[in-house]
Amino acid sequence: MLKKNHSSQDTKMQSAKAQIKMTASDKVMNIGFYLFISIFAILCVIPFLLVVSSSLTQEQTLTTYGYSIWPREFSLDAYKLVAVSSDIPQTYLVTIGTTCIGTFLSMVFTCGVAYAMSVKNFKSRTILALFIYFTMLFNGGLVASYLLITKSLHLENSILVLIIPSLCNAWNILLMRNFFNGIPEALAESAKIGGANDLVILIKIILPISLPGIATIGLFYALSYWNEWYRCLLYIDTNHSQYYTLQYLIQRILRQVNYAANQPAEAVGLSAVTLPTYAYRMATVVVSTGPIILLYPFLQKYFVQGLTVGSVKG
Repeated sequence: MLKKNHSSQDTKMQSAKAQIKMTASDKVMNIGFYLFISIFAILCVIPFLLVVSSSLTQEQTLTTYGYSIWPREFSLDAYKLVAVSSDIPQTYLVTIGTTCIGTFLSMVFTCGVAYAMSVKNFKSRTILALFIYFTMLFNGGLVASYLLITKSLHLENSILVLIIPSLCNAWNILLMRNFFNGIPEALAESAKIGGANDLVILIKIILPISLPGIATIGLFYALSYWNEWYRCLLYIDTNHSQYYTLQYLIQRILRQVNYAANQPAEAVGLSAVTLPTYAYRMATVVVSTGPIILLYPFLQKYFVQGLTVGSVKG
């Protein structure tokens, strides 16, 4: 009897393998998919290579021959122009600090509010969700926010103005709530039976299994803090330049370089020199985006899963 059972199981496994075996058309389709993905990946890498190559090309060659994947005449003039500013290290520290601290605080507030809206027995969760959604449709505008930050909160000329106004984002909160809604309620109910409160459930149960959503939303917040320049323009004056972010400082330098390049050489106190305006633009892209790109390899496996799982349930 045992031999018959083993033989029947073997025949079932062989039949299952035969069904799984790919046909010729499936192989051709897979080859086509892999080829398409490879070509698409190459097309995505080419613009970045053009940026790096252009930043390492001499300005005169760049204006004459245009952009190329490999620099025709190698030159570091654009990066030397970036390094001339002694404020670059300070702005890097400000940008990195606001990105790390702001992302952490934003995730604390976002996860707390999103979890409160995902709890079924929280009576005011519908009103809270409606209030948050209302802020996505209507806002007070630039004048109201400026008066609030400067006259009421007195955050101007402070590093806090780069963090506090961006702590919470309505869309990120709703996206995180949808991710929490996809977690089985039995986990929280079993923890409550064991005597755990909502804070313990959130920290020890919900958050550890929500890494895809946390990584996705955290990346959104990190990108917004890293690319911050508008609040420096509005709320930080020239006497407090130690709070400038990297993006805002590079923008100021680029405006000055463009102005000097459009003036006669004698007017700006230079001899017949070609300023690397186009190459400088590409160099600033490399300098400002290089560190944040390093986050993607570590968060890539969570990023796609967080977007797909967090958007299934509404």
